Amino acid sequence: MKRLTRSTTDRWIAGICGGIGEYLEIDPNVIRVIWIIFTVPTGFFPGIIIYILLWILLPEEGQARPVGTFGEA
Repeated sequence: MKRLTRSTTDRWIAGICGGIGEYLEIDPNVIRVIWIIFTVPTGFFPGIIIYILLWILLPEEGQARPVGTFGEA
């Protein structure tokens, strides 16, 4: 199962766009351009808040908890 994580190899700031690009199997630069197109006209605020929230919520690549380990000893 594929998981959405922050990229550790294709990152400019936190690896959010790189991780989304890897998850969707498209070039992360396309995600970055879409992010800019969304963020600039809205006055930067919503795009920056969403980016910070994703930075906090998404685990880095390799740090995601494997399926079925919750509560196991």
